[in-house]
Amino acid sequence: MHIHEYQAKDLLRSFGVPVPQGHPAFDAEEADKKAAELPGPVYVVKAQIHAGGRGKGTFKELGNDAKGGVRLAKSPEEVRQHAGEMLGNTLVTLQTGPSGKRVNRLYVEEGSNIDKEFYLSLLVDRESSRIAFVVSTEGGMDIETVAHETPEKILTFTVDPATGVMPHHGRAVAKALGLEGDLAKQAQALVEGLYAAFTAKDMEMLEINPLIVSKEGQLRCLDAKVGFDSNALGRHPDVAGLRDETEEDDKEIEASKYDLSYIALDGNIGCMVNGAGLAMATMDIIKYYGAEPANFLDVGGGATAEKVAAAFKIITADPNVKGILVNIFGGIMRCDVIAEGVVTAVKEVGLEVPLVVRLEGTNVETGKKILAESGLNVIPADDLDDAAQKIVNAVGGSN
Repeated sequence: MHIHEYQAKDLLRSFGVPVPQGHPAFDAEEADKKAAELPGPVYVVKAQIHAGGRGKGTFKELGNDAKGGVRLAKSPEEVRQHAGEMLGNTLVTLQTGPSGKRVNRLYVEEGSNIDKEFYLSLLVDRESSRIAFVVSTEGGMDIETVAHETPEKILTFTVDPATGVMPHHGRAVAKALGLEGDLAKQAQALVEGLYAAFTAKDMEMLEINPLIVSKEGQLRCLDAKVGFDSNALGRHPDVAGLRDETEEDDKEIEASKYDLSYIALDGNIGCMVNGAGLAMATMDIIKYYGAEPANFLDVGGGATAEKVAAAFKIITADPNVKGILVNIFGGIMRCDVIAEGVVTAVKEVGLEVPLVVRLEGTNVETGKKILAESGLNVIPADDLDDAAQKIVNAVGGSN
């Protein structure tokens, strides 16, 4: 689960992490009032959406010549003007895709007198099962670009969970960023605060880009992106309460109610599979035969007929779906349960697109019999290769 920048900064502030003063605003008048509470004389007005590249983005309604989603203002009145242009409009960035995201809230922040910009992030390193720090002097840039073009400018290290953050971790960050004296001490405190926040709130990712040194000699987190482990939200009702469903796909929200792993994609073949690996293989073979998957959907190993029916309804709710491929290998999941769920869903919502079903494993013959006797127009498949070819041909997407 992701949260907005202003929410991330409020959380980090509670762990002693240095962030600029700022306030959220939901209309232009409120933005004006909140700006007046800040020291000034420069203010920053930031569109709050779950996507990066806001500063270089454009608003659909304002044309390509309009300013982006991060703007400077020199008075509360100018803050109000920017807010009026941004709120309610659709911001398009490289990360939102062409459809963009509607701006429903802003963050009005005091301006910072920037001397240097750095990059600092924490994430879970799956290989070492530890939290990793990623540090670079190239603040404000996309870290993937830095890694590709100048990898020597990135320092990565992990923290032993048995000891937690130690003084040498802070010294490593300070050295990598060329910080000395009081700034090195600030770097140590920053590392400790970020690590404490990361572990206490079960984060998956915490990115500060840029981390700045102000001309007054202070380290500050000028931007903050935070993602949490959704499986741990039960331990953090305060974090769960920060969820903004307007930033999420409606189908993904519905899938979460049934504990389904669903991610919307841009293709036209809906997929319902059990197991993440099999789901990836299914999407790969669809692409191999010249079409594009419309989603990743893993119903899991212990799904019920109700879950399967819900999954099927979510797939068919996507107007881009022109065909559906059900690919089930029954181990813990029984093929007859899948078949019952598909039949239930189709009878409720109807079937207006081709449906190919490949079943294999536990109770496969029973599952095939349920589908055969259902009266549904189901195209059976013998194996995954056969299933992929049949659904791609059925939607006219074969190369």
